[in-house]
Amino acid sequence: MRRIDQIEPFRVMQLLERAKQLEAEGRRIVHLEIGEPDFPTPPPVLEAARKWLDTGDLFYTPSTGAPALQTALSAWYNQEYDIDVAPERILITPGTSGAFSLIYAVLLEAGESVLLSDPGYPCQRNFIRLAGGEPVNIPVGPESRYHLSADLIHQHWRPNSRAAVLINPSNPTGTLIEPRAFADITTTCRELGGYLISDEIYHGLTYGTRARCALEFVQHAIVVNGFSKRWAMTGWRIGWVIVPESLIDACRRVMQNIFIAAPTLSQHAAIAALNCAQETESMRLAYDERRCFLLKKLPELGFDIVIEPQGGFYIYANVKNITSHARDFCRDLLEQAGVAVTPGEDFGSFQANEHVRFSYATGMDDIREGIRRIGAYLSGD
Repeated sequence: MRRIDQIEPFRVMQLLERAKQLEAEGRRIVHLEIGEPDFPTPPPVLEAARKWLDTGDLFYTPSTGAPALQTALSAWYNQEYDIDVAPERILITPGTSGAFSLIYAVLLEAGESVLLSDPGYPCQRNFIRLAGGEPVNIPVGPESRYHLSADLIHQHWRPNSRAAVLINPSNPTGTLIEPRAFADITTTCRELGGYLISDEIYHGLTYGTRARCALEFVQHAIVVNGFSKRWAMTGWRIGWVIVPESLIDACRRVMQNIFIAAPTLSQHAAIAALNCAQETESMRLAYDERRCFLLKKLPELGFDIVIEPQGGFYIYANVKNITSHARDFCRDLLEQAGVAVTPGEDFGSFQANEHVRFSYATGMDDIREGIRRIGAYLSGD
């Protein structure tokens, strides 16, 4: 099979396209499917971008990133996690998708494997395949808070395995891994001669707890993060990856060839984002209000939430008390009730037909309306 034929569609985007078609026909659709913040980019970021535009300096930065942003992120890690990260280890990328594409291009030879959780972020599988690697999807459930564990990594590690990926908080479940389990995973990956790749894009969006950075446990980890979620900067396409010193040169050579440099304007605007604590906290509190509302209302409609999500803006709900086919349920809910939610099959195959993901990256008015419509749909009204 040709490599491109193995690339699966990102079904939530297909669902969004259908929702947009219905809206173009005059329907009002409630969007509980897409993981994009509904908040505007913080005003200080916009102001910094305007000022930088006036300088006229929109030329390429160094491939590894604008030194000013690398230095600012290094200081931010010291403040946020009390860890020291050398600026040159922080590589600036066009979003976290650019970061993952970079890392897999550097790490993988044809046929080498990467361990992933199932359910998990669907694009990971395709990033790995495009690099010529093989994703190993490992079923996870409530017993491990929907995360890989040290035991699971031991069981599924192969002679050609290069890394295991941890998404914390998880997409699609919103769950956090326990610190002890996190530490065990970092030790296991190191003992097996591989890397832990820690996806931390939802850090800063947690409720009642704090997400731990992989670098708090081991400096050998690869950490990916970005400005899209916490700072509501999806369209700016700006992220970063922290790599061990031994990978910097290889990453630089790949970056020079596949994207030259991340967007210059976005890099300088991102520096201002790191000082927007008040704005990001306001967004976090709003997400928490929405989360609490859905955690109360969804079970009343028959959805089973096995583990309360502690981060991100997702709820992964079991629908076996409602339907035997999550995909059909989501399709009918969109077409008949005008509510878009994502079927579990977008995130893997393990018990996928029993689950749907709700995103609460939308306003409370829409969320209330969505709950009303779902209730009417389920009752046949």
